[in-house]
Amino acid sequence: MLIKIPIARTVLEGEKGLISRTGPLVSRSIFRVMHVFTKALTAMVLAGAVCTASAAESFIIVDNQTGYILGSEKPNEKLPVASLTKVATAMVVLDWARVSEGNLGSLATVSPTAVERAGGVNPVGLQPGDQASLRDLIYCALLASDNVAAMALAEYVGTRLPNPEQLDPAGNFVSHMNALARSLFMKRTLFLNPTGFDAYEEGAIPHSTAADMARLVRYAYDAGGFAFYVSQASREVRILRGGIDNTVTIRNTNELLGRDGIDGVKTGRTRRAGDCLILSADRTPEVRKEGETRFVTPRRITVVLLRSPDRFGEGAALMQRGWQLYDAWAAEGRPVSRSKAL
Repeated sequence: MLIKIPIARTVLEGEKGLISRTGPLVSRSIFRVMHVFTKALTAMVLAGAVCTASAAESFIIVDNQTGYILGSEKPNEKLPVASLTKVATAMVVLDWARVSEGNLGSLATVSPTAVERAGGVNPVGLQPGDQASLRDLIYCALLASDNVAAMALAEYVGTRLPNPEQLDPAGNFVSHMNALARSLFMKRTLFLNPTGFDAYEEGAIPHSTAADMARLVRYAYDAGGFAFYVSQASREVRILRGGIDNTVTIRNTNELLGRDGIDGVKTGRTRRAGDCLILSADRTPEVRKEGETRFVTPRRITVVLLRSPDRFGEGAALMQRGWQLYDAWAAEGRPVSRSKAL
């Protein structure tokens, strides 16, 4: 995309008004014009680069602290989000544990239904009758993106959540996922299962948007525990099978973890959703002193890509551009308007 900038007109207008003045005055005035122009050009080039660099169908880059949108393309387009859904699954479990003082060390039993509804996505190899702690099942769902683990979590916690509609445990759990989405103003989101599998229910298709998933991630990073789970490159989990304790090492599917400050979040892939990715990265907080007062500003940005042909390549590029945009925005005093924030 070509960016047309009226540079000639701007400079000529500045020169025209100064044509009869002395040299030094002309130089200072032209300098001021060019200074303003350079700032505008930098902002336009950075914005243009972010808006045109991605081949993903939809993306967004957000400052986590304020929700300010640093860059985006079709951020509100409804699309399947595959296993990015498991961020909501984990948050319903973590919220339940926090509110009810539930024990994440409690053992959940994998049911035949959990395996049947997993769509064959079972990298950990969980089998009916296996037992694992809720904590380890969260690791399996978030790091290995295991659908059986997500279903087992939903069935266990779904029996312990309020259920006014008398739904089955997994269905009740999903209703609480959608309730969480509504509370976060994720108005274009519909969850139909805890896994993100391409499921149908009376003609409905599970979907969300890049903007809505960014809202969810901001909430997740404000909650205790979530950030630690997704920051792990690998984890040993314990699976109790037939009375025998087995240790299984699982690895994070996020190939960019640990690069350029990236410490999360989640990958996703299904036939309908294509390749999806959420990344989050932080920098050392900015510290500013005014007299005896210290002002500390956390610095974290999140990137969400939906339907990307090269999620890790694009994700890395958008994260770098996101920090460029963040620095330019911070230099302007971090202005935030309602129309440009989540």
